[in-house]
Amino acid sequence: MSSVADKIKDLKEREQKILQMGGEKAVAKHHEQGKLTARERLDLLFDQGTFREIDMFVKHRCVNFDMEKVEIAGDGVITGHGLINGRPAFAYSQDFTSRAGSLGEMHAKKICKVMDLAMKAGVPIIGMNDSGGARIQEGVDALSGYGQIFFRNASASGVIPQISAIMGTTAGGAVYSPAMTDWIFMVKNTSYMFITGPEVIKSVTGEQISFEDLGGAMTHNEKSGVAHFACENEKDTIEKIKKLLSYLPLNNMDDPPQISPTDDPKRTDDGLNEIIPDNPNQPYEMKEVIRSIVDNGDFFEPHEYFAKNIIVCFARLNGRSIGIIANQPKNMGGALDINASDKATRFIRFCDAFNIPILTIADVPGYLPGSDQEWGGIIRHGAKLLWCYSEATVPKLLLVTRKSYGGSYLAMCSKDLGADMAFAWPSGEIAVMGASGAANIIHKKEIQESSDPLAKKKEKIEEYQQLFSNPYSAATRGYIDGIILPSETRSRLIDSLEIMISKRETRPPKKHGNIPA
Repeated sequence: MSSVADKIKDLKEREQKILQMGGEKAVAKHHEQGKLTARERLDLLFDQGTFREIDMFVKHRCVNFDMEKVEIAGDGVITGHGLINGRPAFAYSQDFTSRAGSLGEMHAKKICKVMDLAMKAGVPIIGMNDSGGARIQEGVDALSGYGQIFFRNASASGVIPQISAIMGTTAGGAVYSPAMTDWIFMVKNTSYMFITGPEVIKSVTGEQISFEDLGGAMTHNEKSGVAHFACENEKDTIEKIKKLLSYLPLNNMDDPPQISPTDDPKRTDDGLNEIIPDNPNQPYEMKEVIRSIVDNGDFFEPHEYFAKNIIVCFARLNGRSIGIIANQPKNMGGALDINASDKATRFIRFCDAFNIPILTIADVPGYLPGSDQEWGGIIRHGAKLLWCYSEATVPKLLLVTRKSYGGSYLAMCSKDLGADMAFAWPSGEIAVMGASGAANIIHKKEIQESSDPLAKKKEKIEEYQQLFSNPYSAATRGYIDGIILPSETRSRLIDSLEIMISKRETRPPKKHGNIPA
């Protein structure tokens, strides 16, 4: 009969074998491709010495195609929990060195277990995806595994933050779990996402396309909007995941983390008094406005490369996490289009789900005109903004810096859609449309019959500007709570956030709403 010492020795030997993952050669090949191993990624993600592995000894149960003779360390995925900057989280990391990290029955069960535990504990779940896809030898068991993960992604949505890091090629059904999570990080030049790969596309359609052009990090950050972050390398990816988590609560019943502020809440910036150009058609950099307002000028921007006509970002005001949605006059004049509407609405819903107050900064001329937009469904996509702002119950602040016209004024969190505090700079223009267009419609006949149509048009434009191309008309009706000096914006927003942070608001009981598709 074996002694206790023998059993302890056996345990250590078994652990050591599993820690070698796919073996020395497989690990070396992985490193040659500029990639970290699954365990190295977890070591970087979690605070030193805090990661605790779960299900190290799990094995697959497949006996088809001589698979009973095949050993796969940890069945191709490492799962566990630890602390990230002192805060708890669960994670899984697929091991490409072990049978290409292919997903089978037990591989999926390991992932599902930590997802279930994360839900019970009320802490974030981070998935590091690096897999060859379904383990074909396991057939429908592998497909069932994906389905079980998808079901849990949906159940966890809005309950705990779900973050996906694409660390290699993710193809076919494997892409849907990351797509169902809140945030997707990709690594430039080494990570890819696609439903069908370049070879299949070539054989079916004849189109020739590279992995990078089809599903690389910049493709999904610039064109499809599937991914939210394009990172320089895997270490950069993990650092950005940590920074994102620093703004987020552990779960939907928790408040976002509040830090001790190191920036004066009463700080002013006279530069904001001069940032709006005299020419209403001249752009300016909205990010400069954001930097001036937020703590230490620091903000964290998802979707930096997608739908650049609108900005979404996390920042802090007096140490409190906030989400910011702002039109970007430098791109398309800040007009709303299909992609900008989708980008903003998902961000609004995330902030609302996790109790993160929302600041909206509006400088918007309207929805982008054109047949491409109309045929692409700008009506249903644009309606999402109206729907999501109306649905959100977190504290909502609005700042109008310049123009805010028509339906786009409403869509950028007007008082009617639930803005708790709404402010405008003196340069704000809140109207149904711009003065030129309005004059042409209202005084069309008068202008046409005038002996000097150009002079008459100019007169009517100036008349309309005096009446409506300013924030005072809206302020006299209570649609704007205050017209403020740009230089004092930071302190006014902080005061408003502090008084509204305890806001409580409910909506009619229902299973769920039916968001415009």
